[in-house]
Amino acid sequence: MRSPRPPHTSPRPLRVALAVAALGLLLGAGCAASRIQASADLARESEPFQASPEAPAHRLLIVGDSTAVGTGASSPRASLAGLIAAEHADWAIVNRARDGAKFGDVVGQLGGSERFDTVLLLAGGNDVVRLTGAESLRSSVDEALGRARVLAPRVIVMPSGNVGNAPFFFPPWSWWMTQRSRELHRVVRSAATRHDATYVDLFKERRDDPFAQQPKRLNAADGLHPSDEGYRLWREELRRQAGV
Repeated sequence: MRSPRPPHTSPRPLRVALAVAALGLLLGAGCAASRIQASADLARESEPFQASPEAPAHRLLIVGDSTAVGTGASSPRASLAGLIAAEHADWAIVNRARDGAKFGDVVGQLGGSERFDTVLLLAGGNDVVRLTGAESLRSSVDEALGRARVLAPRVIVMPSGNVGNAPFFFPPWSWWMTQRSRELHRVVRSAATRHDATYVDLFKERRDDPFAQQPKRLNAADGLHPSDEGYRLWREELRRQAGV
């Protein structure tokens, strides 16, 4: 007697989820390509804001990635560095940030023996997007904050917010980027405590994130970088959380 054929046990929910994810990727491919081009164009046009007043009252060093450069702003003066300078005309601002920098690259930006009153470090988004491993990220963050402490008595670290909320990303990638952003902030928050640095928390869940609720106003054309309004919101967070 032939044994009865076992019932089919393929995990239907998993297959459905994979199909939905594949469809989302196909539908978003064209839009993603145009946004990648828009992001590249913004990076080419960006220029880090710097200021050199005579007899400065305060010396600020800015290091980091494209958000420290001000990519997405309509002009260098509309960037975070430019907004700080508008309120502190007697501050010297040295900006060594570069588009595409990860935390590991920031270590190189902190070279030299020149001393400052404050180091402001904005990075992490590229580590999220370019999939920096957990151990490498922890090591790079520790090294960057340790080096920054050598150059200035005050260090402020301001990692990118919830990258998964950026219009640039679609599910399921946006969910993954949110999880990686959450881990980035956990690592940076812990390192800031060890190095006696001030941590500025820009991470918010989608329901609480102004960048997700007002995407056209707060995001630049590429859907990845802040707009002028977005940088102004970051300026308020820097003032509120770090007293700058």
